[in-house]
Formats: sequence, structure tokens, C-alpha cells
Amino acid sequence: YEPVANWLSDAGIFVSAVNPILIRDYKTRSQLKTMNRQFGFYMDQKTAMKNNLIALLDQSYPGANDFFNSPARSDGTQKWVDFVYTYWHVDCVRSKSLQAFTEHYQKWCKRNGYNFSAAKAQKIYLGSSDLIAVFPKDDSTKTLIRQAVTMLNTASQTVEALRLKMDQTAATLPEYPVVMAMNGVGPSLGPQLMAEIGDVTRFTHREALTAFAGVDPGKNDSGKRNQKSVRTSKKGSPSLRKTLFQIMDGLIKRFPVDDPVYAFMDKKRSEGKPYYVYMTAGANKFLRVYYGRVREYLAFLEGTRES
Repeated sequence: YEPVANWLSDAGIFVSAVNPILIRDYKTRSQLKTMNRQFGFYMDQKTAMKNNLIALLDQSYPGANDFFNSPARSDGTQKWVDFVYTYWHVDCVRSKSLQAFTEHYQKWCKRNGYNFSAAKAQKIYLGSSDLIAVFPKDDSTKTLIRQAVTMLNTASQTVEALRLKMDQTAATLPEYPVVMAMNGVGPSLGPQLMAEIGDVTRFTHREALTAFAGVDPGKNDSGKRNQKSVRTSKKGSPSLRKTLFQIMDGLIKRFPVDDPVYAFMDKKRSEGKPYYVYMTAGANKFLRVYYGRVREYLAFLEGTRES
């Protein structure tokens, strides 16, 4: 490129040479951020569809959504959702004898690839015996429930497809291994975090990153007054703050005692700090650790390339 660059420069034309790796990474980061925004949009749709289905079930089969707590499958489908597609009204269960329902439920489990438990079948049957349905067991109710199930499954499958694609895209970025090694970050939150932060080298110091996220301490130093403890600025990226709070929530639930971010949050919590205060403080410290580790790792990679 140098002969062309020199020729253009001699002709009075401004020339800027950019590392092609940076150009490639910028395109990837742009795609990743767009996917993350779409992911958030479809997550909202999924939540709305789930709430809609539960509201309908309250009229035809109250509490059916609480029968199972199995985690969602890789395609986003859930056992309770599949269950109410078949047993869309309480009378679909209690109109049968216990033995007949148990046999039918066993075939349903086998057909859909779920584990069968006779004790679970009995619990469902007995729990359904005293329920009161507002909607009648007719074709209209069946259509309403099954349409709601179909819409929820469609949203769930879209979310899981995006989640997988985001992880695959994030894996092509240089900082992926060091980010994924951090506590509280997994194949879902890791790509979201990378999508919202972008290229960490664009931040000149840690405080610039925490300010970008809006988890930096605010200021109140007008005149001679200089208040040290004030609310966070909240002027940064709400999408990044949401991801950070999800990571902090995961740390709180798993309490990895050897993790410095969790230890810091736990200390604030033991001091009696309110929930939002210690969660924000944890997010601030997490970003500082993130900044240091990723910058160090990228510098190492750059040195490796040059050598």
C-alpha cells in the first residue's frame, strides 16, 4: 500500500492507513451489537408471549405453568409449554381416570422426549381435580391456547438462534477467551457484554469505561461543597448496565468466594448498603477488572504478532 499512499500524499490528498484487522473487527463488532439489540427485542417479545399464555391458562388450566421447572432446551422449548399444548384445559386431565391419564402422559413424555414419572403424573392429576376453569373446554379455547403456545415457541426459537449466532460471532473477536474466563460470564452474557462495550482500547482509562456504562459515581462539588457519596450518573448505556446487573445477579446467586468482584459486593452488602448500591458498586469493579484484563491480553496478542 505504501507506493499508492505516498503518491496520494504527494498529490495533496489526505491518507490514513488502517490495520485491516481493525477494519474486520469493527465490522464484526457492529454486527454483534445489532444482533444484541435484536436479541433484547425478541426477549421482550418472548416475555410478553409467556405472560399472555399464562393469562390464558388462568382461564382454562390455572397453575399448569408451575407443574414443571425443567430448564429450556437448546431450541428454547420448555416442558410446561409443550404440556399445555396437549393438555390445554383442566378437563383434558381430570375427565380421565388416574390410570388413563398416567398412561396417556407416559406416551406423551415418550413422544416428546421427556422423562416419565408416575409420581409426577399422580401429582398433576390430583392437583387438577379441584381447579376451576372459566373458559369451557371447546374448540375456541383450544385455538386460543395453542395459538399462544405457537407464538411463544416461535419467539423462544428466535431468541435461542440469536443467542447461538452471537456466541459464534463473538468467538471471532480477539478478547473472547479472556472475557469468557471471567466469573459470571457465559455463552449468553459474554457476547452481550462484548457487544455493548465494543473495542475496549477506545477507552483511554478505566473511568472512561465505567462512565460509558453509567456506573461511575456522580459528582456534587459545586462551590465549596464536595460531597463524596452521591448517586451514580446513569448517563451511560442502559443496555450495558442491564447486562452488568445480570452478571452481578449471577455472582450473588453462585457466591464464588474467591472472586474479587463478588467479595467486594458481599462486603458492601454486609455493611448494610442497599441492593442497588452494592450491585452498582460490583458492576463498577467488574468493568475495571474487565478493562485491565482485556487491555493486557490485547497488548500481549499485539506483541506476539510483531515478534
